[in-house]
Amino acid sequence: MVLKCRGIRGAITADANTQEAILSATKELFGEMVQANAIQDEEVAAVFLTTTADLNAEFPAVALRQMGWTQVPLMCGHEMQVPDGLPQCIRAMMLVNTDKGAKEIKHVYLRGAVNLRSRGTL
Repeated sequence: MVLKCRGIRGAITADANTQEAILSATKELFGEMVQANAIQDEEVAAVFLTTTADLNAEFPAVALRQMGWTQVPLMCGHEMQVPDGLPQCIRAMMLVNTDKGAKEIKHVYLRGAVNLRSRGTL
């Protein structure tokens, strides 16, 4: 078995710019990403998280720490401010060591972010 590092993308919108809303949305997104791809946290090389500029009440990485991801390197940042971009959006790129092929990876888009792939923005 040969492992490759694959990127798994995901996005979700938060209900508000509050700690609770950001943490809840992030936990929902990662719960779905993990389940859809049968991921164990020890397989995760790193996670990059971004929020739109209107979400700054909490780091989304805090949600992953609360979920027990204490050994996974995490990085947060802000997404580019593009005119007519989706507001209140949390985006993720999870790098996973896996034997799955690229076509087997399931990317996850929830709530208001469901149309991002069709727009070509992710």
